[in-house]
Amino acid sequence: MAVLSEEQEMLRNMARDWATKESPVSEFRKVRAAGQPQAYNADAYAAMAEMGWVGIIIPEAHGGSDFGFLSAGLVIEELGKTLTASPLVATIIAASAILLGGSDAQKAKWLPRLASGETVATLAVDEGAHCDPSAIETSVSGGKLTGKKAFVHEAHGASLFVVAAKDGLYLVEKGDGVSLTTRKLTDQRSHADIQFAGAAAEKLEGGGDSLLGDVLDRARVLSVAEMLGMAQAVFDTTLDYLKQRVQFNQVLATFQALQHRMADLFADLTQMRSAVEAGLQAVDSGFGVARAATIAKAEANRVLHAISNQGIQLHGGIGMTDEFNVGFYLKRARVLEASWGSSSYLRDRFARLSGY
Repeated sequence: MAVLSEEQEMLRNMARDWATKESPVSEFRKVRAAGQPQAYNADAYAAMAEMGWVGIIIPEAHGGSDFGFLSAGLVIEELGKTLTASPLVATIIAASAILLGGSDAQKAKWLPRLASGETVATLAVDEGAHCDPSAIETSVSGGKLTGKKAFVHEAHGASLFVVAAKDGLYLVEKGDGVSLTTRKLTDQRSHADIQFAGAAAEKLEGGGDSLLGDVLDRARVLSVAEMLGMAQAVFDTTLDYLKQRVQFNQVLATFQALQHRMADLFADLTQMRSAVEAGLQAVDSGFGVARAATIAKAEANRVLHAISNQGIQLHGGIGMTDEFNVGFYLKRARVLEASWGSSSYLRDRFARLSGY
């Protein structure tokens, strides 16, 4: 496990207390029942911004706390445990793009608005079912961006899009030339296909040719922090259930076969935590980011898939009923597993990064 500073431990504990008390899974149920396109509680997101979480990677000069990606991951992990629906991850990803590639004027304009929660932003890259940056067809001519983006997270609540085009990343504000088509995915969160038809666009000129790849790596390490929280929650919930459920006049946790299964999942979870924390620390250090982010996302995909499946199986059929929360984690897991690179894509990427 990562060695945390006193400030980071305080941050993690604050996030844990807030998520447990103010944003339990019952709050996600309320958001789902409300049926709003943005699919999050605006008051809860405002509270996150007030606590400084939205600006956690943004420099103090632009209204943030500059606390780093590991610290951001600590917060996101705790929110993942309770399935908190918010555009926090999406906005931090967008902020990282502006930090890496934005001009001084772009940073001064957007970063304070992101840190304060005034503006919600998101990254729009994929144009089909697979994350393949080499297949981007979106183009820009005369400052106008045209193309289609698929499966854009938190699109309904966002007013700023960081859009991948053939020649780089662009900032596009929601407005003329931007139209959304809702995508209903199994996690009941905000997703949309976006059609850009001559939308005004401003290029992120910095960051060089690797800008998109660098931003995607940051998207991966932030997303896996949420996945880690989810995996931990499913493990804990399932273990508690096994300790309470009686079958054949015996508590399920007394069956050795189930003890072995939970021991295997615990080992997987520990390995996942190591990979996730290594990815976050790599971004903070700037060393080996691409490899660490690829490993973290591939391992998170593997472990969360297994734990979410086992959580359902060990609960029995009731695990997929709406009465039990464990099914919500599986549904969210499947969406996150497909985001920013599937397991097969990531394994291939790791091989290429390793020179094979």
